[in-house]
Amino acid sequence: MTTKLGFRFGYALLGASLGAFGLACTAAVAAEQITFVSQGGAYQQAQTVAILDPSAKKLGITINQDSIPDAWPAIKTQVGSGKPIWDVVDTPTGYCLRGGEQGLIEKLDFSKIPNAAAMPEAYRNPYSVSYEFYSSVLAFSQKTYPKDAPNSWADFWDVKKFPGRRALRNHPIATLEAALMADGVAPDKLYPLDVDRAFKKLEEIKPSITVWWTSGAQSAQLLNDGEVDMEMAWNGRVSAVAKEGAKVAFTYNQGILQSTSLCILKGAPNLETAVKFLNEAVDPVHQANLPLNIDYGPGNPKAFDTGVIKPERAAQLPSEPANAAKQALMSYAWWSSPAGEAAEKRWAAFMQK
Repeated sequence: MTTKLGFRFGYALLGASLGAFGLACTAAVAAEQITFVSQGGAYQQAQTVAILDPSAKKLGITINQDSIPDAWPAIKTQVGSGKPIWDVVDTPTGYCLRGGEQGLIEKLDFSKIPNAAAMPEAYRNPYSVSYEFYSSVLAFSQKTYPKDAPNSWADFWDVKKFPGRRALRNHPIATLEAALMADGVAPDKLYPLDVDRAFKKLEEIKPSITVWWTSGAQSAQLLNDGEVDMEMAWNGRVSAVAKEGAKVAFTYNQGILQSTSLCILKGAPNLETAVKFLNEAVDPVHQANLPLNIDYGPGNPKAFDTGVIKPERAAQLPSEPANAAKQALMSYAWWSSPAGEAAEKRWAAFMQK
């Protein structure tokens, strides 16, 4: 079978499977199928090649695809209507957790998902399983810092030792963690976050922040154009501009390891097939193929044992065990808690001061 693209939300622009679309239409009528939703662009194109097409072929199912930048509002609307049209969603892990707690996401039976059951407990929860990893890292200009580059969030906060223009993400997630590490909290001791302490530390650096960026594309542009000398950025964005020739680099030291996860909508129209697909999507070999197509790490760490990812490539990935050990693993459970939601609301007041 195959994957094919949908355009219900007008964001899917994946060319890889278009040729198969017409051929699949007739066969799809009688075949098992699901509708899979992700964030589009190069990322969804990469997972189509690495995971979706191989999974569809192996399971003999059709995977219809949709894309949307932020699935959370649509999840609420679809499940609230009582007739969801999506089955599986690739979305930030926090939404899967929050959706599970609100009755919007199916609880998983891991006895039917052995590939996920074998993953570390920190990489799964009752409602979702990690699908891919990325990191919020400290990135810097190699022109500004040709040697003795900043290597920790304490260095980022040290404007005397490391003068220069700085940028942070205009969002509390990962930014509060960075502030606490800058204040001496160990990466494995961050949770529950000391929110008061984090905001107090952010007040110190706030006058030195040139830009509070709001999109990954903006963060990449800031580095590429030399508008800032160091910033928090997603690792894939930094490596992308580095490949284009920008003299920039980043460190995984004290990075914040984050994931998107797969979860299934409550009342999904193809629940049984969706569960089979979810298991297949985190198969170690499929997962190992993902970083061969894009700069994201596999959600299943057993991918590194397959031999598919060569050592030099593994060393570049955020979830490679040695790199992961240098970082803080994001607690989506905390960010989905009342304390986390309160911290998100407090962020707006902090920015308006």
